[in-house]
Parts: sequence; C-alpha cells; structure tokens
Amino acid sequence: MRLVIPPPLQAVICAGGMWLVASYVPEFKFEFSWNVYLSAVLVFIGVCIDFSALSVFFRSKTTVSPISPQKTTSLVVTGIYRFTRNPMYLGLAFILSGFGIWLENWATLLFVPVFIWYVTNFQIIPEEEILLEKFGIEYADYFASVRRWL
Repeated sequence: MRLVIPPPLQAVICAGGMWLVASYVPEFKFEFSWNVYLSAVLVFIGVCIDFSALSVFFRSKTTVSPISPQKTTSLVVTGIYRFTRNPMYLGLAFILSGFGIWLENWATLLFVPVFIWYVTNFQIIPEEEILLEKFGIEYADYFASVRRWL
C-alpha cells in the first residue's frame, strides 16, 4: 500500500467520500452563512500552496511524482519548503477542508484527519526513508529543522 495511490487521487477519494456522507448523513448538517466564502478562502490557500510547491520543484528540475521519490535528483529546501516538508499534501488538506465547509456537514470534516493520517503513514514516511537514504546528512538536517506539516 505504501507509495501506490498518489496523494491527489487519495484527496479525490476523500472528496468523494465527503460528498457521499453529506448526501446520505444529513443529521450532521450545519448552517453557516459564510460557508461559501470560508470554503473559497481555504481552497484558494490550498491551491496557492500547491502551485508554490510545484513551481519550486519545476525550477529545481526534479520529479514531482509522489509514487517514485527515488527518482528525485535534488533535495528541495527553498521557497515554501523552508516552512513545511510537505506543502503539496498540506495544500490538499486545505482544499479538502474547504470542500467540507462548503458541504456544511460536520461528518465530512472527519475525512481531513483521515487523509492526513493516511498520507503521513503511507506516503510521507516512506518518502522520508527514501530521501534519507538518498541524501543522507543533508536530508537529516532538513528533517530536523523543518516540520512535516506546519
């Protein structure tokens, strides 16, 4: 299961589950007059984080493929990567949070920590092991100085 399902697909699966829960479990519905605005802000933040992270990867000319981190040619530690080791996954979590708010159902928001748990255990930790093996002390120093999420 490790490094098999790309995180963007994991996010789409979670979003589908959120939509199903919102549709079939109306008991957790809430009314929030600003939900569209808050969800738009969260999605916007997530998209900005993702594009910022992708642009740094493209400038570094290294792979963005989450299922083959062993193909990484350089360790990216600049830009948004100075603040979080996993901005692309953080951006997806923001987007899912915005979607949950937009759906106005408390139960849908449970998918966000599930997504974070799954990505951490089945994507991030395996990536960290590969990057430590590939970049050694350089990655160990980065690992020690920058948080995994925020």
